[in-house]
This record gives sequence, C-alpha cells and structure tokens, in this order.
Amino acid sequence: MNYKVIINMPISNHEIPELRELVGWGRRDKDFPTLFKRCNFWAGVRNKNNKLIAFGYVAGTGLEHGYMEDIIVHPDYQKMGIGVELVRELLRESERYGLEIVTLTYEPKHKNFYETCGFTPCSGGLWKKQ
Repeated sequence: MNYKVIINMPISNHEIPELRELVGWGRRDKDFPTLFKRCNFWAGVRNKNNKLIAFGYVAGTGLEHGYMEDIIVHPDYQKMGIGVELVRELLRESERYGLEIVTLTYEPKHKNFYETCGFTPCSGGLWKKQ
C-alpha cells in the first residue's frame, strides 16, 4: 500500500461529511468538530493531492473497552487494502492506548472484511431511535 495511515491527523470539519456522502451515508455535519473532542483517537489517509480518502475512529470511556466506528474509504480507493490497514492501525493504537477490547457493528456483507482485520464475529444488539 502506498498510502500512510496517520493517527490524529489534522482534518478539517468539512472533510469527513464529504467522505461520508461519497459512500452514501448521511453527512452528519453537526458532528464536527465535536467528534474529535470526544473520541479517543482517529485515523486518516490522504492521497498524493492531500485529499482525505479514508477515515475511522475509536470512542469510549478510555478504560479497557473501545468502540470502532465510521470506517470509510473513498469509493475510488476501495479494494486497495487501505481499509484493512486503516482498521489495523486503529487496533494497534487501541493497544498503545491500553484498550483490551474493541467492538464494532457492521452489515453482514462486511463480515469477511472485518475478519481479515482481526475481528471475531459475535452476537450483539442494536437500539436505534425510530
């Protein structure tokens, strides 16, 4: 992979909503910059033109459990190993941070991706405001 994953790289407030929109997710513009203040750490990847092409973060209480969320790779850069390296670097940072457990939720179609990254599938639950 020719792209470097950087922990806590400077990211402008508009960059992640734009990336979220490119993958078909809601922009969640109001989340930024608050997300950077509340999560434990984040990671990003930029292309040669300094455009943000991948992002993800780990949130939690900072004790032994963290939650990984918003693993996003720009559609033009998917299937290149960037997402796997992004997740693995977030897991390495989780270890450095002292986390013993990292959980996440994902759609069944992404099961193989997260197993490749080192996650073990398990049961869980989800509550979502109606």
